[in-house]
Amino acid sequence: MGDPKYSRKKSARPRNPWQRNLLKEELELVGNFGLRNKKELHVASFELSRIRKQARQLLAATTEIRTAREPILLSSLTRKGIVTEDATLDNVLALNVSNFLERRLQTVVLKKGLARTPHQARQLVIHGHIAIGENRITIPSYAVIRNEEPLVKMTENSTFVLQEIATKELKSDTYGNPDEKEGLNQVEEKPAEKAKAEEKPAEKAKAEEKPAEKAKAEEDIKTKEESTEK
Repeated sequence: MGDPKYSRKKSARPRNPWQRNLLKEELELVGNFGLRNKKELHVASFELSRIRKQARQLLAATTEIRTAREPILLSSLTRKGIVTEDATLDNVLALNVSNFLERRLQTVVLKKGLARTPHQARQLVIHGHIAIGENRITIPSYAVIRNEEPLVKMTENSTFVLQEIATKELKSDTYGNPDEKEGLNQVEEKPAEKAKAEEKPAEKAKAEEKPAEKAKAEEDIKTKEESTEK
């Protein structure tokens, strides 16, 4: 049970924290899952080592102890969504840190499409936009069990949802439907075509008027010449 005065150890730093490969792997996990710092990663690593230690102890235990305790461990991991229902101790030993990080509420929100990036998912959880059923959860590291995963949703009074709806309506009012826009363009093109069609007869009339004007000018010139000769 432990001393109630002191809390149970929940994380542990790696033995060789300055190895190049380890640092690279930790940075990738922190970036992919949107963790705040490496401490959150160390918490998941410590939980993984604890589960694997139990699996190794069961493999080395007697048949009676293993048959009694193995279903308890597997059912617990199955309920948490870490392993499948037909998993064995070998599957438990093959787990990695990503299996535990994927059960975080932050990651579940991203997988369900409620957020676009891991950092946005974290902000949505922290600011109270995410609920599991009727309960609002503001802890990004909350471990979502298998039965709770379908219940993860946006809160009803979330300003984030209302803002998205408002932006979508604004875009639809500003730009409209592409099909409707094409129809409007076609409607706008028809009056222009009519105007062009009306301009063509006017041009023809002007072209017909030019020879008549030339003929009148020639007649005037002739009359002037005759008057001068007289």
